[in-house]
Amino acid sequence: MRYFLFATLVSVCVVACAGASPSAPATPSVAPAAATSGSRPRSGEAGDVSSAAVSVSPSAIGDASPEMAASASADAASPDAGVEGAPASASACNAQSPQDFLVRQNFLREGADGIKRAIQYRTDTYGYFKGFGRATADAKPPSFYAVDTTFMGLPIKMHGKVVPALKCVEEEIKASCADHPYQAHALAGIRFRNTYRGSEVTNHVYGIAIDIDPAINTCCGCVPPWNDAPACRRPAKTEYDRMAMPECWVHAFERYGFYWLGHDVLRDTMHFEFLGDPDRILKNGPQAARDSR
Repeated sequence: MRYFLFATLVSVCVVACAGASPSAPATPSVAPAAATSGSRPRSGEAGDVSSAAVSVSPSAIGDASPEMAASASADAASPDAGVEGAPASASACNAQSPQDFLVRQNFLREGADGIKRAIQYRTDTYGYFKGFGRATADAKPPSFYAVDTTFMGLPIKMHGKVVPALKCVEEEIKASCADHPYQAHALAGIRFRNTYRGSEVTNHVYGIAIDIDPAINTCCGCVPPWNDAPACRRPAKTEYDRMAMPECWVHAFERYGFYWLGHDVLRDTMHFEFLGDPDRILKNGPQAARDSR
């Protein structure tokens, strides 16, 4: 019992001291650049940090949807919420994998039909981005559903449907990545223009993609300046060795339906996109209600 009380007091002290420390300097701004994979270069895809500079509403999750409010309430009520080392089972979210037909290398392999299917799913699920997919008469753009939230203490604007998954990723990082401390300095979320060229459309326009520290988590399969980064020139066994972000963060994102473009030919280590089923994010979400009938 005395050991438990001592450990608890030490944990409280660590958290309090961390909160009192000066904030780390912001990552230098990075100019948007073109990026490419084969014949489909994408300009500005990596590092458009300006889109993340948004104000944060204290009740962003509750304003987004009833399901998000339920998630926030569950987190607050849980004795394990926000505690270092809390078991993953305490999460309000279901673990899930990305849907295969939404993974970039898969739909590109299928050609025009694969690209069309992936775009239409995103249109039906997250909103109509002009010029891509078939829209219903009352269709609204993804930006209509965007909300202000935070990730690891930084402001970001994302589609309201995926905010609960992002919150669960943050909890997972805090619970399982304590041995690999890392402070993010810059984020990029929703964008309002397509930064791919050709028939593709970036997941950033749907508000379901997030870039973390573009200046130090680079894209070695892209065009300059990203593939000119020193990390792209040094020997490495895997792409994990070419980024500043810990591998542990990648696994935390992957647990809750995000896909890491470090696995893609682009080797875009800063970029995560939610490719899971948004109805299955929360354990008490829409799909759970349907399954209980």
